[in-house]
Amino acid sequence: MSSSSLPVAVIGAGPVGLAAAAHLLERGLTPVVLEAGPAAGAGIRTWAHVRMFSPWKYNVDPAAARLLATEDWTAPDPEHYPTGQEILDDFLLPLAAVSRLAPHLRFNARVVGVSRLRHDKMKDARREAAPFLVRYLEDGAERQFLAAAVIDASGTLDRPNPAGASGLPALGETALRGRNLVYGMPDLLGAERLRYAGKRLLVVGSGHSAFNVLLAAVQLREQEAGTEVHWAVRRPTLQRVFGGGENDQLAERGRLGMEIAKLVDRAAITVHPDFHIEGFAEDHGAVVAYDGERRLPGVDRVVVATGFRPDLSILSELRLALDAGTESPTVLAPLIDPNLHSCGTVRPHGALELRHPEANLYVVGMKSYGRAPTFLLLTGYEQVRSVAAALAGDWEAARRVELKLPETGVCSVQLGGGQPRQNAAAGCCGGPAPAGVTACCVADAEAKEAGTEGCGCGPAAAPVLANAAPVAIGRSSGCCGGA
Repeated sequence: MSSSSLPVAVIGAGPVGLAAAAHLLERGLTPVVLEAGPAAGAGIRTWAHVRMFSPWKYNVDPAAARLLATEDWTAPDPEHYPTGQEILDDFLLPLAAVSRLAPHLRFNARVVGVSRLRHDKMKDARREAAPFLVRYLEDGAERQFLAAAVIDASGTLDRPNPAGASGLPALGETALRGRNLVYGMPDLLGAERLRYAGKRLLVVGSGHSAFNVLLAAVQLREQEAGTEVHWAVRRPTLQRVFGGGENDQLAERGRLGMEIAKLVDRAAITVHPDFHIEGFAEDHGAVVAYDGERRLPGVDRVVVATGFRPDLSILSELRLALDAGTESPTVLAPLIDPNLHSCGTVRPHGALELRHPEANLYVVGMKSYGRAPTFLLLTGYEQVRSVAAALAGDWEAARRVELKLPETGVCSVQLGGGQPRQNAAAGCCGGPAPAGVTACCVADAEAKEAGTEGCGCGPAAAPVLANAAPVAIGRSSGCCGGA
């Protein structure tokens, strides 16, 4: 069977997966979208109560909007900040119901493995000519089909990072899971209010997910007597945790950090900085986190909001090129590695940066970032636009950058052990980098410990994997989203 007659397998029917399908349809390619959940956006349902810090204009993919416009759909106010539920109701579910797209979707279809037909990971002969074999579970039965290409947009929400500071679950963490300890962003003010009202709560993590939990927890504290809010942070100070504030080009993202800073200032939150959780102990019904000899006050509930990591097991028979630290594609990794960057965004990127040694395999969306925490939906939409163009053979469009991401206002470089300072002269969240060089943002103690502090500027580079299309990418400036 000719691979040109085969569909493109898209794993995941979240925003990026459905956007990928929309772009493929525009390119005359046939997608088959496999979603483990019963409907589109299953991952979003876990945080449907949370309001996004980006307005609608940053959350709707252009190809998806064009597809929706062919039917009875009213575009939401581009300046409104939607909740996860609104993303589902006003975008994803209508998109999944569009007559051109709906026949290509398979729900309750969990992918369990992807390989090459009659080729295990070791076999070279005519490998690129062999179609992909996609195996999945549907209604308890194993099924499979052949595909010309695979776009993995399955995300990372089902694989949260542990509370343990060493990357492994802290001692006692697994035993607490589901009882006194949960991951992500529980609905403290809604469906799960009774579980947290009047309780002592410990939030672990220092990103935007943790901020949302902290804001809700403080509101609950103000409404329900006896509610306490504790916050464990690994950084020794909170100086850079709160983000770019008024300099953030996404105003709500900046406001979120400023709100948390105000709550800390008025002692609505008890902060425990420089705390690296080694284990949890239970003491007369209370959960006590400890770091060596240090012990936090006992709490009733623990919410772990420390980010996510990719589950790459379904791709274990394919040849991947992954960065050893971030677990993102090796070409993408230097652009998003938090050991180098304090930036909350990176320059848009596409098919070339996402290529693997396995031809026509692309990991996109949040999963493409591996363990790096700086993904935005807009980034994923640009990725799948480029990938669809590449699969259609339009490499000119694939390498073209068609958007600029909003910057966080937080991008600094640590020099000589002093305080971080803005690196605008080097093109980091500021002006353009000097001609022929690329800026390097080195931001914090973690980078210093990794030996990357003060790396300065080096020649611009455009690393391309061996099987990439014969085109060159210029990397001119702006480690934080400038083109």
